[in-house]
Amino acid sequence: MTEQQQLELEAAAFRQLVLHLRARSDVQNIDLMNLAGFCRNCLSKWYKAAADDAGIELSLEQAREEVYGMPYADWKAKYQKEASPAQQAAFDKGNKQ
Repeated sequence: MTEQQQLELEAAAFRQLVLHLRARSDVQNIDLMNLAGFCRNCLSKWYKAAADDAGIELSLEQAREEVYGMPYADWKAKYQKEASPAQQAAFDKGNKQ
């Protein structure tokens, strides 16, 4: 496999992950954090960091919109729920390790 082919495959996998996360708005970020150690916000920050590394001007809000498919504030208002005590406890436990 060439470097270009690898880059194209990685980009395609990233796009599919983003589409999957957009389609699964029922899955809360805290659930992703508790199960996988990353969430949509992490992915947005990694996207912005990659832009920064490449010298591409991109705000965190623009990166979030790429991942969420809409402005972050809109996604939060439409889909984000209050974390349950169990979700918050699992998150707190995971952040202490």
